[in-house]
Amino acid sequence: MEKYEPLSPPVRAAVRRSMTDGRGALARRSLLRATAAGAVGVAALTACGIPPASSSAGGAPSEDDSDKDKKVNFSNWTQYIDVSDDEKTRPTLERFAKRTGIKVSYTEDINDNVEFFGKIKPQLAAGQDTGRDLIVLTDWIAARMIRLGWVQKLDPANLPNAFANLQPQFRSPAWDPGRAHSYPWSGISTVIAYNIKATKGKEVTSVSQLLDDPSLKGRVALLSEMRDTVGMTLLDMGKDPGDFTDDDYDAAVARIQKAVDKQQIRRFTGNDYTGDLNKGDIAACTAWAGDLIQLQADNPDIRFAIPEAGYISSTDNLLIPNKARHKKNAERLIDYYYEPENAAELAAWINFVCPVAGAREVLAKTDEETASDPLIFPDKAMAAAAHDFRALSSEEETDYEAKFAKLIGA
Repeated sequence: MEKYEPLSPPVRAAVRRSMTDGRGALARRSLLRATAAGAVGVAALTACGIPPASSSAGGAPSEDDSDKDKKVNFSNWTQYIDVSDDEKTRPTLERFAKRTGIKVSYTEDINDNVEFFGKIKPQLAAGQDTGRDLIVLTDWIAARMIRLGWVQKLDPANLPNAFANLQPQFRSPAWDPGRAHSYPWSGISTVIAYNIKATKGKEVTSVSQLLDDPSLKGRVALLSEMRDTVGMTLLDMGKDPGDFTDDDYDAAVARIQKAVDKQQIRRFTGNDYTGDLNKGDIAACTAWAGDLIQLQADNPDIRFAIPEAGYISSTDNLLIPNKARHKKNAERLIDYYYEPENAAELAAWINFVCPVAGAREVLAKTDEETASDPLIFPDKAMAAAAHDFRALSSEEETDYEAKFAKLIGA
């Protein structure tokens, strides 16, 4: 056990926030993600800590049985793929199997990034097969997996559609340059939301308004996820969240603290901002676009804005873990979902940002309303305004989370 580096208290606190208040707290589609096993996840991750990357366990090529064993084991989040009207089949997976002869064993066993990481960590640390050929994880934990050397490098020869159709804004995140190890399953946009009735007709279009507009005092919410809240504030200050210094980070935190001190901010929230925004108790907030699509369907007073300074974009990502026995089959499945027809069907069901060029045009033939939604299919201006929060070292993560936890009173 001595070779393991334990998570610091600030990072453990951030993990708990993510599972209880963050985007990981609710179920997909109507409620985003479920985290019933959250407490187990924390225990699993912190019991021995996170092992450093090992040349013996990480990145070693494994035997691929794809040609002789036509199957792929795919682990994903709940409610995160298309389902037939009778809820008995998953149409896109059924068509993939019919076309290729590859049977997909699809399991909805990812309830939370940290809990799932804890589940597969022992096998990966020991250089063993996890029993999964394809998994979906959010970018910050995907970055950690790649840093540890626990994710296989993808073969471009098996991914012609993915290479050709990946939208430009997702092509080269700092944590996986050139998408050598990952492809997005969907994108997640952090934007500004407001209730036009609660603001008495005033549009809210910037973080500066959230932090400084006296007409919003006491009726503003900011997200309890550090990367979203600090990232949006950095953008508003003219800083690049993909390339900032410790001083930049401290300045952003100080700016938010000033708003806290003058009681501009009502509270820091996870997905629970949606109820207060819907009722008008919160007039404006930072928000996740996937929530707003659901809210707007029932409440015409809910509006959103893309700040002129830009917005934070993150992704859920397809990864092939080390020692997976069906790597080529998994790559063929990734590539299949980068065909515009299949991507369009998936996007129409899950309502998150589609990373596939051409999918919007396909969907427009049958569902113009969904195809025109910039929260699912960002136009050029929205795509250009997207910014990633840069990957953090272990030391930075500990330091930054400690400062943010103090800010929000966690």
